[in-house]
Amino acid sequence: MPVRIAPSILSADFSKLGDEVRAIDAAGADWIHVDVMDNHFVPNLTIGPMVVKALRPHSAKPFDVHLMVQPADALVEAFAEAGADILSVHPESGPHLHRTLMRIRALGKQAGVVLNPATPLAALDHVMDLIDLVLVMSVNPGFGGQSFIESALPKIEAIRKRIDLSGKAIELEVDGGVDAGNAGRLANAGATMLVAGTASFKGGPGHYAANIAALKAA
Repeated sequence: MPVRIAPSILSADFSKLGDEVRAIDAAGADWIHVDVMDNHFVPNLTIGPMVVKALRPHSAKPFDVHLMVQPADALVEAFAEAGADILSVHPESGPHLHRTLMRIRALGKQAGVVLNPATPLAALDHVMDLIDLVLVMSVNPGFGGQSFIESALPKIEAIRKRIDLSGKAIELEVDGGVDAGNAGRLANAGATMLVAGTASFKGGPGHYAANIAALKAA
């Protein structure tokens, strides 16, 4: 399967977010990636469930909601009700990762685990049967527009092997510094979904289709 693109609305024009989501959808986005930051678990403060609910009518594409919040459990239900399709959490964001993933699945949503640059692969050991997605952070979470951390590549390769051994159709997503210059290497390492903020939204709506096409071609 060709690698797909999940543009991060963190890089969109927040003054016209509905228009931006419609434009990036029409330009060929496969998922819409929503970065939720709480200025506690990560630096920066972004959006809450009300914004996701407001954006939901603007696209039928899956809403890929990355919860960079602590504790995550208190917000899972609100984002599920707001229209999230996939909810991804960090092992560090609460004491009971297994329970959080069970809660996400009980709400009828897909569940993901996010690995920060220093989070070991062992965090996946006992939850592979509960997840639909592994999201590898190739920057430290909290800001858009950061440079790609090269050590993410062997990590992606190792997770690809784990997923293949599990026999499950688990997406392997990469977020952070993704552009046309490294998209090919990420795909070769085993990624199936690339989050791209700056690379998707640069140049304004007239460039979105070309930006996404360039990522997919790379």
